Amino acid sequence: MKVLKIIALVVLLGFVGIQFVPTDPNLSDVVPDTDFMSVNQVAKDIEHDLRVSCYDCHSNNTQYPWYNKVQPIAWFLEEHIKEGKEELNFNEWGDYSDRRKRSKLKSIASQIEDDKMPLSSYTLIHKDAKLSVEEKERILTLVNDLMEELDN
Repeated sequence: MKVLKIIALVVLLGFVGIQFVPTDPNLSDVVPDTDFMSVNQVAKDIEHDLRVSCYDCHSNNTQYPWYNKVQPIAWFLEEHIKEGKEELNFNEWGDYSDRRKRSKLKSIASQIEDDKMPLSSYTLIHKDAKLSVEEKERILTLVNDLMEELDN
């Protein structure tokens, strides 16, 4: 019994201790001119859909939930956002080459059509981020229009 108390105390102290390890929040007050919305002049309804469903992980400004203050959750979120931005960063869209834009647009379409984005782990907590059929159709129409523009 004494051993279990010692183990529990060590685990508790470890949990408390990791709360003081800082993370690097993904926060920016600046919306650059290279942002997807600015470059493509996206309609307000589609802009809202993308901001709610995509921008937390795929831009330079995440709207963090309250539980981001708790480790190890904050580390998980930080790594997830880092990976998301490496794959696609909507704030850097204007800096992408046409070839890369085309590739990203194809990927966006594929991810949405296959219900891979937004991630189910994200929509589980962020119910408003789950895309309806109508929202998916609007985004896919925009994506297809943008691909046509790049082909011309």
